Amino acid sequence: MESLIPYLDRHLIFPLLEFLSIKELHPTDQLRQAKYDLLSPTNMTDYISNLWKEINGKDDVPEEFTQKREDVLKTLASLEEEAKKVLAVLENQEVVAALRQDKTQNLQYLQENHGITAENINVLYKFGQFQYNCGNYPAAADLLYNFRALSTDSDLNSSATWGKFAAEILTVNWDGAMEELTKLRESIDQKAFVDPLVQLHQRTWLIHWALFPFFNHENGRDALCELFFSPNYINTIQTSCPWILRYLAAAVITNRSRGRNSQNYQKQIKDLVRVIKQEGHEYSDPITEFVSALYIRFDFEDAQKKLEEAEKALKSDFFLVATAEEFVDAARHLISEAYCRIHQRIDIKYLSTRLNLSQDEGEKWIVNLIRDTRVDAKIDFKEGTVLMNHPANSVFQQVLEKTKGLSFRSQVVAQTIAKREGEARTAATATATATASQ
Repeated sequence: MESLIPYLDRHLIFPLLEFLSIKELHPTDQLRQAKYDLLSPTNMTDYISNLWKEINGKDDVPEEFTQKREDVLKTLASLEEEAKKVLAVLENQEVVAALRQDKTQNLQYLQENHGITAENINVLYKFGQFQYNCGNYPAAADLLYNFRALSTDSDLNSSATWGKFAAEILTVNWDGAMEELTKLRESIDQKAFVDPLVQLHQRTWLIHWALFPFFNHENGRDALCELFFSPNYINTIQTSCPWILRYLAAAVITNRSRGRNSQNYQKQIKDLVRVIKQEGHEYSDPITEFVSALYIRFDFEDAQKKLEEAEKALKSDFFLVATAEEFVDAARHLISEAYCRIHQRIDIKYLSTRLNLSQDEGEKWIVNLIRDTRVDAKIDFKEGTVLMNHPANSVFQQVLEKTKGLSFRSQVVAQTIAKREGEARTAATATATATASQ
C-alpha cells in the first residue's frame, strides 16, 4: 500500500485508510492521526474537527477550525451564486437542443444569446473542484461534466476529466468510472507530449487510479488485463511501478474460470510469467512468487507455501480482499493442471498435500478437474493414482504453435515504431518553431 499512495489523490487514499481501520492492521491512534494529516488540507471541515477532538480528547476545537468552516461556507455560497447563470441556461432544454459538437460555435451561441462567457463557464470548474474538496462528490461530478461539455480549454478539460474520474470512484459509480478511464486513456495515448516523461507519469497515475474500477466493475478484471498487457502500459509498469504486477497476476489468475480453454488466457499466462521473470529482481511478493514457483521453477512444494502466503496477502489488500477465495480456488486448479501436464502417473495423496487438501477432498478435486478440463486421464482409486495420457504433438503442430501470432506482433511493433517516429517529428517541429519565435 505504501507504494500506491504517492500516485493517488488524497481523497482516494482515504478509503485505503478506512480499510486498514476495519481490518485493525495498524494501531487505531496512528490511523486516526494519518486520516487527520491526510484531510487537513481539504475543505472537509466538520470531519477534520471531529478527528481533532478524538485525537486530543477535547470537546471544543480551536478558533481556527471555526474560522475555516465559515470561510468554506462563504466561498461555497459565492461560487454557487456565480454558477447560477450558467446552470440555469443548461437546464433550458431548448438551449441544450441548440448546442452542437463544435464547442467554439456553442460558446459563440451562448455569448450572443445568453451572455455566457468563457469566464462564466470556468466558474463551473472552480465550483466542481471546490465541491470535490468538500467531499461532495456527486455534485462535483455533475459540475465537472457540465464544464467539460462547454469548455474549449484543453488543459482544464483534462483536469476536469481526472476530477470526474475520482468523483465517480468515490461515489461508487463504476460504470461512470470506467467511462472516464477510457476518456483519460485516449487522451494520454493520443496527445503528442513534448516531454515523454510527462506521458509516462500520466500513465503511471492512470494505472493506479484504475485499480478502483477494475476490481469493482463486473468486467473490470478483463479490462485490466487488456490495458496492462498493452505495450505502452506494460512498459510503464516495468519502468515506473513493478508492484502493479501483483494486481495483474491476481486478475489473470482469477480470470481462469472465464477463459481457461481460450488461447487468449494461455497467452496472458505466458505474458505474465515472462514479465514476472524479467522483473523478479525489482519486485516480488507472495502473489508473484507463487507464479514464479509454479511456472518458472516448477517447484510445487514452494508453490503450495507461496499460495498460503498469497492468501494472507490478498486478505490484507484493499483491492484484492474480495478476490481471495476465488484466487485460491483458481490457483489450486493451475497447480493441478501444471502438475498433470508434466507427470504421467500422479499420486493423489501427494497432489492433495500440495493443494492443502485431505486425500478425500483431493480425490473429489481431481475428479472435477478432469471433468472440467476434459483431459485424457484415468483414476485408479485402488492404487490411489491418476494415469495421464499425453498425446505428442506433430512437428507441424509444434511449428504452427510457435509461429502463431508472429505476423500480428510484427504489425504491432511496426505501428509502434511509426507512432514513435511521428511523435518525435512533431516534438522536433514544435521545438524548432519555439526556437524560431525566440
